[in-house]
Formats: sequence, C-alpha cells, structure tokens
Amino acid sequence: MGQHGCNRGLPGTGEACELDNAHGRLSSTSRKAGARPCLTVTVAWETRSVIPKLPLDSPRWRDLDGVKAEEVKALLEQLASAADSEDGDAWRRSWTSLTGGLLDDATVSDGAYAALPHLVEAAAALPSGQSVDFWVDLGCIVTAEDRPPVPADLAAGFSAALRAAEGAAIRSLLSAGASAQDCAQLVLACVAFAGHHAGDTLWRLHGLRESSLQLVCPGCESDTEIPDFFVDPARPSSEAPELPDPAHFRAGEHPWGEVAAALRDEALGEGWEPFLRVAREVAAAGVPRETPGQAVLCLVAGMVAVKGSPQWAGREWARKLMLLTGHFRCWDCERTWTIADGLSENPDGALPRHRPTQASTDFDGSPASAESATATATAGRTRGAATRFRQDGNVVLAADGTPWGRIAVFSDSAPGPSGSGGVDSLTVVSRPGRPMLVAGAGENGVVYLWDVADGRLVHDPLPVHPDRIRSLTALSLPDGRVLLASGGDTGTIALWDPVTGQPVREPAGDWPGGVTGMCSATVPDGRTLLVTATPRGAVRLWDPNTGECVGRLNPYGSPIQSIAAVPISAGHTLIAAADTAGRLHVWDPAMDDPWEPGAAVQLSARALAGADHRVAAVAAVPTRDRTVLATGDNRGVVMLWDLATGAPIGDALPASAGTAGASVITATTLRGGRTILVTGTRHGHRLRVWEPETGAVEHIALDVALTCLAAAGADLIVGHALGVLGLPLSRQ
Repeated sequence: MGQHGCNRGLPGTGEACELDNAHGRLSSTSRKAGARPCLTVTVAWETRSVIPKLPLDSPRWRDLDGVKAEEVKALLEQLASAADSEDGDAWRRSWTSLTGGLLDDATVSDGAYAALPHLVEAAAALPSGQSVDFWVDLGCIVTAEDRPPVPADLAAGFSAALRAAEGAAIRSLLSAGASAQDCAQLVLACVAFAGHHAGDTLWRLHGLRESSLQLVCPGCESDTEIPDFFVDPARPSSEAPELPDPAHFRAGEHPWGEVAAALRDEALGEGWEPFLRVAREVAAAGVPRETPGQAVLCLVAGMVAVKGSPQWAGREWARKLMLLTGHFRCWDCERTWTIADGLSENPDGALPRHRPTQASTDFDGSPASAESATATATAGRTRGAATRFRQDGNVVLAADGTPWGRIAVFSDSAPGPSGSGGVDSLTVVSRPGRPMLVAGAGENGVVYLWDVADGRLVHDPLPVHPDRIRSLTALSLPDGRVLLASGGDTGTIALWDPVTGQPVREPAGDWPGGVTGMCSATVPDGRTLLVTATPRGAVRLWDPNTGECVGRLNPYGSPIQSIAAVPISAGHTLIAAADTAGRLHVWDPAMDDPWEPGAAVQLSARALAGADHRVAAVAAVPTRDRTVLATGDNRGVVMLWDLATGAPIGDALPASAGTAGASVITATTLRGGRTILVTGTRHGHRLRVWEPETGAVEHIALDVALTCLAAAGADLIVGHALGVLGLPLSRQ
C-alpha cells in the first residue's frame, strides 16, 4: 500500500514484490499461495509488561533459523543510540537486512520468535515518530501466511512482545502524524498485534493506487478479482455495518481507549457518522477477536481520516478504505460475503448473506453507486445460497459429500483415431417413452444414436458427413415421421431417418464457414421447415420433403453464431438468432417478406442496452404455460424474454467468471413443472444449473471440457472432448 509498507503483489499472481529498502522496509519476493496460518495470537494489555527474552549468549540460537544472535545484538546497539546518533537511519538498514532472514518468501523463520522480543522492547523506547516503519514491518511478519508454531520455550516472550508492540504502535499512531498511506498500514499493524484477523489486510491490499481488488471466498476459496474497485466516494455507497455485539468486550486493560476518543464524527464529512460510530465502539471494546471484520475496517478507515497526513489525503484514503466495509458476491459459489472476510485467510465466524438486500457491488464486482445499487439488487441477485456439485469418478457428489446420482457414460462415444476431435453437437429425438440421443463427433462426421434410458447404441456409428458435424436438429413432420438434419463444417446439409439410419437425402450444399446452427420451425399452414444459419449471414428455410429452399430470413445479412426456434402457439414458431456482433434478431418464418415484422416482436433495445447484454447464445426454455427465449453473453449473464412483448422476464442470472466465454445453454422441465436452465462455457469445466422461478443456482464441476449441451427430461447430456455423459438434474 502506497510508497512504503507491504506493497506486495496480490495473492496467487506470482507477482514479485519489494519494499522500499531506502526507508528500511521489509523485503520479500513472493507470497506463498495456498498457505494457511497456523499461529493464533492472543494478547491482553498490560501497562508494565516484562518481556521474557532468550539470552543473546544462549546456545539455543544455534538451533534457530533466519537470524544470528550477533545480528540481533548489533541492531539493539543501533536502536539504543538512534535518538542521539547522527546517522539515524543506520538501524533501519540493519533492520531491513535482518528481516530478510526473519521473513523469507513469506515464510516466518522460528528465529523471529526469539529475536522480536529483544527488538520490540528496544523499538518501543524510540520516539513515536521514528518507529512507524518498524511496527508496520512487524505487522507484516505477524500476518504472514506461512508461520510455524511458536516453540514452547519462546511462546511467553513472543506473546509479551506482541502486547508491548500493540501499545507502542498505538502511541506512534496517535502522535506520529504519518502519511495517509503509512497511517493505514500502521492501524492495520495495531489490529494485527491485537490478534484480530482483519490485520491480514496488510498482505491482501496491493495499494489503494491500484484500481483492482482481489478477494478469496471464505466458502469455496475461489479468487474473485474486482476491477476498478477503488474510488473516492463523496458519500457512502452502502450502509454502515451493524454495531458490534456489546457482549464482546476485551477483558482487562487495553490501549485503545485514546483511539476511541480521537475518532470524531466530522472527520469524514456528512453521511459518514454511522461508520465512525461503529469505529468508536470497536476501539472502546479493545478490538476483541469476535468483532466482525467489516466493523474493524471502519476503525482503520476512521483513524486514517483523523491521523493521516496531510488531512485531505487522510480523508480521501479513509473514504476508499470504507469501501472495504461492503459486500461482494463470489463468482463461483455465488454467495455474498463481507469484503473484510474476503481479505482474510479463513476468518473466524464468516457467514454468507442469504437474503438479497441492497448490494454494495455491481455484477462485475465493482463498487455500486448509490443510484445503481437498487437496480443491482433487483436485476441480478440470485435468491438462496448456491449449491456445489462435483464429479467423483462416475458419481455426482453434492456439497455435503453425499451422492446425488450416477454419471451415465454413453458407450462408444469417444471418437476413434480416424475421427478425433470430440463431440461437437447434440440433439434429442422425442419418442413416446424412449427418447433418443444423437451426437455428431469427430472430424469425419460420424453420428452416434443412443437410447437415453439405458445408454444402448441404437445403431452402429453412422458416417453421415464427409466433414465435422457442427449442428444437429430433429424435425417432427405432420405425417408422424421424425427426421434428423445435420450440418457440416464445410456447409453440407444431410437429412436422414434416425430409426433406420438411412439417409433421406445425401449431404448437399457448400456454404463457406459451415452450418453454425439448425432448428425446426412450424408455420400456420401446417408445414415443418428446417432452418439453417451460416457465419456469413445466410439463414435459409428448407422443405424437408423436397430439399428445396423455400425462403430466406436475416435480411440484413448479419453473420449468425447461434439460432433457436421458440414456439409462440400451436403450429407457429418464431426464430431467434444472435449475430457475431452480439445483436439479437427475431423473425417469423411464416412471413413471405422477411422485412415485414409480422408476429415477430424484437427484444427491448432499452433493456438490452441497460444490461450491456451482448448476446452470444440463444435457447428455447419451456415453462409451465409457455416457451420463452433465453439469451446468454460471454460474461455468463443469462436473461429470459417474452417474445410476445419483447420484454425481459424476472431477474437475470448474473455474470460469472467461471462460466464466462463462448456460451452453451440448454433447458428442460422437471417433474412438477419446474423449469431448469443449464449454462456453461465451451471448453470449460463448470456448469451453472439455474431455476429462474426461485433464483436458486447450483454448480457442477466436471473433469472434462464440455463442448455442447442437451437435456432429456431430468437428465443433462454433456458433450465433451472425449465423448458424452449424462448427469441427473434431480437427486436419485
């Protein structure tokens, strides 16, 4: 943070981090990812505490890593003469050199527990203004992620050293007049010496000059990066945290009373009084360990406003720090946590928020303005906590580790050497009682057909196309027949009978760029038409009986990347398509002139623009009383639309970094009429299962990279790079 102090790379980035050695600050090269604190510090204030110390001539020093007794002795001599020495920075240079051994690559050496009692006692005797750097560096050591247990023979001395450090650091805080940046770190160091987990923010913050903030979800441990987080708000963008529980009050005397007295309501200006009230309560209680982290961060920000220098900078930094008292939503498990808990490793007592209230962050994680907070809460919050599922061999496990159901691996679905490349397209043929799954796989256009109920191959693999199959669809004809259409990578279209496996029409056509999408449309005159789309913008209507092109849609010629048929009444279907620019088009195939809108109402341009929704994928979603349109973008957002009005329906499924990218969507209706929508990312490993009516979201983590999705009743069908598998959408 700032010019000095713990100016390290964000966790997990592997980014090198150095502190300003010219100011005698701690130097480290990286922060170990995944390490967990194993030292719990409990302190109680004593006005005259005696610090037990390991004698400098003890042979025990030879058993300790990271420091030599001679180094400690030399630094103590420099500290003792620092006030009168002409070279007042000599001790800082020695301290910087020593800390390289005390904290190496974010790992605390056991020698630190012997050296620090000596050094804390000496630093506490320095004038308050000279020791700020020392206390901040000590705070970084105390909050480092990889800390071995304190040896039993050194525990009493180290605990007493922290009690003394807390009091001395608070004296520096109240009298030193440090810069706003150093003041923020000094308060956090004081919090760390008090034993509160919010002191971990010393390591988690990369500096308020940086725009982004990285958090770790307390529930699933996924990293969530919030870009453009830090602003300088004139007024609070969220409500102040609740006052700490009065039952939690630190036993014995503590040094925080003067801190509480220093916190003034006017320190931050109008609107910030509730935050400062929380800060005073935390200080008056002595920063007990049970205090919520967001309340402690109110204290940190309040003291920066009061003591940071110059005053205008202190206020500016304090308002930025107050943003950390809000909430964030984890992109992965989609639960909402306090930002304070996301800044700490394994914070005690961290609990997610279960009810959607006014949000303090937008969907992308950036701070919500006061004007947008209400819209955020209504437009994108999911209701209820998300549930995580994972694949364990051939079983799906729920979040509690109990079996959810078995994974069905469809036999012979892995493409062989001659047709390598995975499964690129899926469709389900509805037959009374026995739906059939169809998959197009491999570079040589092989089609597999299985009975969904038992996974049995209905036919031997069929070499339908001379090229890769990019799209499939089933056509239910008026005479009761069901035909299958397939589109190839080079633009060929084939029509064949899934029961006999025989072609009705050999692959024909040659449209550059291939067939990017297919669907079946019914028109009021009773015909069933095949609709095909290409990336060059050709959307054609075909008569499956004659093989003739009977119409064209897409009069503007926009390149199409996804297409779907949405029934609006018995015998009447509309076509929705997303082009490569993210625009959504709706056409009526019953209209002779595609320029005439007819029954096709376009989606609300205002709603699309307001959500910044650039559509990349479309799908038809069956509900209890109608079929609606689902649209997905490359951020993971999914919206539902009423094609009768063009208006959005309900809340959107918000963005998710885990399912951001080229979208794949499918939907089905479960027993009882529940509508379920499943979305993921092409070549990704995560799926979100969304029930729009309740807002519930479940997560499935796969061991394979998915390529396409389909649904057959209560079963989700996943095409992936190695074959096809089925997952139950309800507990078996």
